Amino acid sequence: MAGFVEARLVNEPFSDPGVFLDVRFGRRAILFDLGDVAALSAREILRVGDVFVSHLHMDHFAGFDRLLRLNLYQERCLRIVGPPGLVRGVEAKLAAYSWNLLGPHSADFSILALDWDGAGFRAAGVFRARDAFRRRDTPFPDLPPGILLDEPEFTVEAAVLDHGIPCLGFGLQERLRVNVHRARLDEMGLAPGPWLTQAKRAVRAGFGPETRFEAAPGRTMSLGVLREAGVLHVGPGQRVAYVTDMAASAANLDAAARLAAGADLFFVEAGFLPDDEALARAKHHMTAADAGALARRAGVRRAIPFHFSARYLEREADVRAAFEAAFAGHGKGAAPK
Repeated sequence: MAGFVEARLVNEPFSDPGVFLDVRFGRRAILFDLGDVAALSAREILRVGDVFVSHLHMDHFAGFDRLLRLNLYQERCLRIVGPPGLVRGVEAKLAAYSWNLLGPHSADFSILALDWDGAGFRAAGVFRARDAFRRRDTPFPDLPPGILLDEPEFTVEAAVLDHGIPCLGFGLQERLRVNVHRARLDEMGLAPGPWLTQAKRAVRAGFGPETRFEAAPGRTMSLGVLREAGVLHVGPGQRVAYVTDMAASAANLDAAARLAAGADLFFVEAGFLPDDEALARAKHHMTAADAGALARRAGVRRAIPFHFSARYLEREADVRAAFEAAFAGHGKGAAPK
């Protein structure tokens, strides 16, 4: 069955890190990290409504300009969340350009930037094109601990990891997985359409069985009937986790394992070969073996290693082999039980 989101690396594993999460049927997308995004089409970027930045090193934030350029004349709000300093970073990026041609008649494009430090939001600023992107402070979102985004269909969670500076890891959790049994739909003489997407959203949002939808002209169906007839199958929601740029300390590994626990898909940095463990430690990164052991400890269904050091451009197979061996329980890694 197709997942609620289709998630993939933006670039190949030696290039800037980042994951593009395409929300199925939602005409929206999410980015985990904002490095080089040239590989994404303009159509894909214009679906992005939420960006979650792990930290402000250049390879995780340099894509801001392309995101801004493509959105500049759109009537929409882009939300960007990151560690302390993110709001100031967005302000500095915007201040680098001249905005004399913007004004009250410009497209109403805005950016909501938010700092989050593990205990909650610490700064929030709105930057509007009609206001020449001057920073306006705004109230913080009122969200539960550990939550960066809370919507009827899914949440985005975070954990603070140590990379010599705070670095955020992210997890997207679908509330419920709702799939359609097409054969049952055909048996009832119903065709898929927007009504079915609305029905699936209603299930995730907790609507009651009496909730009805116009499935065809003059014909309505209730959630209760759709579920009893086997058209809608409900199960545990999909989980996608993302962890990059962290030292292999016990505290980091504990936090990352909790964030990724049971994930259907886990994107995890695997920067160095085990033979270069000392170098990895000095740079506050994990080895491929550390990453594989972490994925095994978290009990994820599928793990995708990325953010390989350029020193291994001719040894990609070795990096992957070290990761897979540790994921299978045969390699050395720094993920304690």
